[in-house]
Amino acid sequence: MKSGNGLRRERRLFLTGLAALLISTVVAVVAGSYLSSVREVLVLIPGLLVLVPPTINMRGSISGVLASRLSSSMHLGEFTGSFHDGGVLAENLHVSLILTLATAVALGIVASLVSALTGVEVIATGDLVLISVIAGIVAGFIVMGFTVLVSVLSYRQGIDMDMIAAPAVTTLGDLVTIPILTITAVFVLSFPSGTRTLLLGVMLLVTAVACLYSWSRGGRVRRISTEVLPLLVCLSVLGTFAGVTYTLGLDRLVSMAALLILIPPFAGICGSIGGILCSRLGTEMHLGIIAPSLVPSKEVVVQFAHTYLFTVLLLPLMAALAHLAALLLGAPSPGLLPMVAIATLAGAVVMTLVNGIAHLTATISFRFGLDPDNFGIPVISAVIDLLGAVVLVAVIDLFL
Repeated sequence: MKSGNGLRRERRLFLTGLAALLISTVVAVVAGSYLSSVREVLVLIPGLLVLVPPTINMRGSISGVLASRLSSSMHLGEFTGSFHDGGVLAENLHVSLILTLATAVALGIVASLVSALTGVEVIATGDLVLISVIAGIVAGFIVMGFTVLVSVLSYRQGIDMDMIAAPAVTTLGDLVTIPILTITAVFVLSFPSGTRTLLLGVMLLVTAVACLYSWSRGGRVRRISTEVLPLLVCLSVLGTFAGVTYTLGLDRLVSMAALLILIPPFAGICGSIGGILCSRLGTEMHLGIIAPSLVPSKEVVVQFAHTYLFTVLLLPLMAALAHLAALLLGAPSPGLLPMVAIATLAGAVVMTLVNGIAHLTATISFRFGLDPDNFGIPVISAVIDLLGAVVLVAVIDLFL
């Protein structure tokens, strides 16, 4: 049984996470409202919606890994808040930049291949790659900069970054990625074909040079990149299938625009809750508080209970805000009660799966001598993208 101090600490951590998630919920609904407001663009640019979930996922995964690693370094006494070359902060930023460039290229190619496989109409592969790379760089710099700001402020204020980083990073990723991706797509497609080809060549060259330079440096940058990049590329496939799932139901989502508003906050809030779980599991395994056992310990069950409590408190609120946003935008909605029922039931199903996957991912990676901080958030983000899309669409069909 936990001591009085232990219970107070858990309560304080839970309330810190809840506060961060409440802010995330409101901001994520704003992102969803923007997605709903550009539904005509989604229809006019074939395949753009395919890119939305995996692009958001990559921003959240890369910056989430950055935040999780920095948080663990704080608990282990390695973090100093300094940007000096060879330090924890500088090297992790370097890795995040390389991952951003490489995954953006891969994502455009994967989106084209998966769309062709599933029969979804999309624009040319080169255009998808160019849109993905430009949007990825711009959004990536913004989200990475914010992640560093949160880490430095958390370090100076003595706040447990595990409880606020995932919601903060995921929320900002939702907020900036969708507008940047939409604006980039319109901007890129306004250029003549020859100009787009030239821009694509420049972007690919820059990516290749940056990756080769980082590889030549060796050390921590090479190790983390080698460990994380293949995983992110594989997981981008799951995110792309999520985009395809939404695209196949685009007509319904456009006609009932409040449901379109649900997509970013649903994935974002579930991802934030899962991110908090992953960060805490990773940190407590590093500290020896949680043993890497396949059977969840009491400490792990407490973390599971937190995720369910977060879900029950936040998903109905998110649905109500999405319904209100639809009314303010003059967009059609199935009604307040159906929206709340859809979001809550879908969230409960998704988070049940997330609890098990997060625990298994952290345990298995730790047992194999790998850093769970590098695996937990990317795996959970990709799983939530795909399972969230499938479950959300299935629940919508059930109620409507």
